[in-house]
Amino acid sequence: MAEVGDIEVVVFDVLGTMVDETSGLRTEIREAVPDGDVDELIVLWQQHVELEQQRIARGRRAYANSEVIDGEAARRVAERAGITDPAAIERLATAGQRLPAWGDSAAGLERLARRFPVLGLSNAARAALLRLNAHAGLRWHQALSGETASAYKPAPEVYQLAIDSAGCPPERILMVAAHAWDLRGARATGMRTAYVHRPVGDPPTSTDVFDWQCNGLPELVDELTAG
Repeated sequence: MAEVGDIEVVVFDVLGTMVDETSGLRTEIREAVPDGDVDELIVLWQQHVELEQQRIARGRRAYANSEVIDGEAARRVAERAGITDPAAIERLATAGQRLPAWGDSAAGLERLARRFPVLGLSNAARAALLRLNAHAGLRWHQALSGETASAYKPAPEVYQLAIDSAGCPPERILMVAAHAWDLRGARATGMRTAYVHRPVGDPPTSTDVFDWQCNGLPELVDELTAG
């Protein structure tokens, strides 16, 4: 297990960890389809995104960034819901740029940034990530997109972006996420790991061993900034 003194740089997942992706999508879909089955349409969207990212990871599709895949998901939702207005479909395609931050995200990030360099590491495309961070009020020392590596987490080359930017050994970099699958990917590259619980995350299994497991971001920030 890592000690706080071992950590030089803190890296955060963004989608689901720092912003409430599901709630944000629900709001955007409800706005586009007031009378539709929002939960069904969210599942349709998320299943498409997950499937296409898996196809890319398995070499069955050339890399396409999140803006392309979100656009495809928006068109599938529109077709299912009977939306034909191009402007409404285009707005829905950019829903991922308007996701709300969790209530403790901005303050927790600000506290940590006084002590550590803090990086965001996301599967969101570069332009989408820029706009999402601005919308959610997330202020990073650096924000990195998997688009730079033409890959999606948990591909090791995405975590390597953070390792290269940090300029220190991976064992001195802490990856923070609400998704156990993300932390497993980071751990495989040698990074330290911290699981932060969120209502819609992917919790650890009984076999997962992470350096920190916290009930929320404030708990982790307290531990990392104590003393």
